[in-house]
Amino acid sequence: MKSHHDIFNGSIAFTPATFTLAGIPGLEAEHIWISIPFCLIYIIIFLGNGIILHIIRIDPALHQPTYSFLAMLAFVELGVSASTMPTVLGIFLCGINEISFGGCLFQMFSMHSFTIMESGVLLTMSVDRFVAIYSPLRYTTILTIPHIIGMGVIIALQSVVLMFPLFFLLKGLPFCGHNTLTHSYCLHSDLIKLPCGDTRPNSILGLFVITSTFGLDSLLIVVSYMLILHTVLGIASGAGQWKALNTCVSHICAVLVYYVPMISLSLLHRFGGHLPPLLQTVMANAYLFFPPMVNPIVYSMKTKEIRNSIVRTLPRKRHEVSRQIIP
Repeated sequence: MKSHHDIFNGSIAFTPATFTLAGIPGLEAEHIWISIPFCLIYIIIFLGNGIILHIIRIDPALHQPTYSFLAMLAFVELGVSASTMPTVLGIFLCGINEISFGGCLFQMFSMHSFTIMESGVLLTMSVDRFVAIYSPLRYTTILTIPHIIGMGVIIALQSVVLMFPLFFLLKGLPFCGHNTLTHSYCLHSDLIKLPCGDTRPNSILGLFVITSTFGLDSLLIVVSYMLILHTVLGIASGAGQWKALNTCVSHICAVLVYYVPMISLSLLHRFGGHLPPLLQTVMANAYLFFPPMVNPIVYSMKTKEIRNSIVRTLPRKRHEVSRQIIP
């Protein structure tokens, strides 16, 4: 870490005490009104994913590998949203647009770690669908609880190990007074634009992290669905083919909801320098908020077992509440 008296290329190099976050460009006066949809989004995210986790925990019929992976997905989506919520609501509700240097790096670390985990969980869910269709009789013997827990631990460790070097490389760079970010949370791609030192190691490592996680995961998901399609086409009856493919619909939606905003944002950062900052802000928010908000709704609507469990649970909860109110 550089001291306040170090010199770098003729500038005073130091670690800033705080970073300045941005809300929505051009709409600063309307932030209090903009906070309303953000609050609603967070309520939907925490309520939707919380309900998914709760019913999977309490319903014995959902204690199966598929729903264990769905619980992992709901958990990491809660983690992504919890990472961004303090600064997003701080800006739009309270007008607090500063975050400490350490707080910014911690937010970057936690948010990117959870997004890497989400990509890994989506890959394991595609493997789950392949095993269920390719070898249904051995499904529960292949995807046992220890195997599922092991996959979850590997995904979590991988994301943390990959993010630690980026964290420490940023911590040691000189900033020379540059501390204004372009989003309402701390992204690595945003932070590496600020230092006046050599950020090539950060860029190279960041590219490695992206290709070894999102790039490799998306490729393996495509391969798994090619194998699934090949297996399904080998099923004799059309009804059997449709039934097999129908079990993949929710996961395909989750993959598209996750990767389409991510790819769009990457292309925007790469080729959209001339586009309005408002569009970049909207795309960055869509990348982080759209998947955790939409996935619980998709799984509740498209997965019969989840939908039935919610329907069974709600009357029981109403009955318990009525018994407490009326002794």
